Amino acid sequence: MDLMRQGLKQIDRKKLLRAGGIFCLLLLVAGYFYWGHSGVGTKVKAGKGTPSVGSYTVKRGDMMRHIVLSGQTIADANIALAPKYTGRITAVNVKLGDHVKAGDILMVQDQGDLDLSIRQNEAAAQAAGADAVTEEASYNANYLKSQEAYNIDQQKYERNQYLYSIGAISKDTLDSVQETYEASRAAFAALENQNNGAAPASVQSKQFLAQKDVYATDALRKQRDDMILRAPRDGVIGYRAAEVGAIASAGTKVLSLVDNSHSYVDCAISESDAAILSPGMSVALTIDALGTTVSGQLVYVSPAMDDSAKTYTARIALDESPKTIQAGLFAQGEVDIQQRADTLVVPKEAVLTKNGHTTVFVIKEDQTVEEREVTIGLLNDTEEEILSGISDGETVVLSNQDRLKDGMKVDLAEAAS
Repeated sequence: MDLMRQGLKQIDRKKLLRAGGIFCLLLLVAGYFYWGHSGVGTKVKAGKGTPSVGSYTVKRGDMMRHIVLSGQTIADANIALAPKYTGRITAVNVKLGDHVKAGDILMVQDQGDLDLSIRQNEAAAQAAGADAVTEEASYNANYLKSQEAYNIDQQKYERNQYLYSIGAISKDTLDSVQETYEASRAAFAALENQNNGAAPASVQSKQFLAQKDVYATDALRKQRDDMILRAPRDGVIGYRAAEVGAIASAGTKVLSLVDNSHSYVDCAISESDAAILSPGMSVALTIDALGTTVSGQLVYVSPAMDDSAKTYTARIALDESPKTIQAGLFAQGEVDIQQRADTLVVPKEAVLTKNGHTTVFVIKEDQTVEEREVTIGLLNDTEEEILSGISDGETVVLSNQDRLKDGMKVDLAEAAS
């Protein structure tokens, strides 16, 4: 029995010690939460009652728009060169990368057949010219002969008219003389009517045939010259697909000429950017591949949208074009444009749009808020212009607007400037 009693006492002592330990632990936890976190608990409670909001003091300033322009460099010219006529290549005077000057002979096609045709046409033109001279001489001789015969027959007819009037000749004799006179007059009139002031028609016909042969010869000479492919401007040979002995087809590209003396950057822009960009603006462009920045000037903004891309194009001319700037390099620049001077602007976060109404929350002196409808003007990436509804110096809410109602008091976070 004593042993049992001693065992029960030991068990009760262990229970008491365990219960006391648990009680002390609970006291420590309660104390920790009371003393260590009483401040946090108060803030949570206060936060639920008065929301903390960001704020911005409205002020006048210039409404600016920040535009990023990016695109690829393009050469001043990249010209595909192709022969005008099909022919066998007899000479190619350039290699890839060669620098050429305007007028340099790049490629020559066979001209032998054309040379023969030119000589044939030259001979035909000379023969036609000789025919025109012969025809003119013949006409002049016939004209003088016919004129002389006409004058003689006219005088004879007038004399026989007088003789008939005095009864010296018969009517048959007068009629015969008159018939000869009329024939001479008709022949002379036919020759005289050919002459319209420049030359008789028969002579002009021969002259025109001679001139036609001359023009045909000139056309052949022009074709012969077109068989020589020349550089249209200074540049570098950027493509070559021509070899001596090969047949070059008309209109098929055989060479290309790249002129990098001036470089441009073409950028795709939106309609809102196209509306405010204008030629003459300066732009600094960074070319990533070269790790360099070059200055440029906006020289063109397309007047119409590209129907396929649904964008506009802006072209920037680089002020300097180092030889290292090749076509196709990515370039990027930025430009800030003043849209309107001295106007009221607020950050976009301050403006709410609900049910077709645009509003802002204005913080009053007693730190309560008032939802006020405003009229919006111009926009940019970060700001909106306020035309009416708020005044210079008032403070608007930037955050937590979904928790606000008219007349609610707020805690102010650090104000944005």
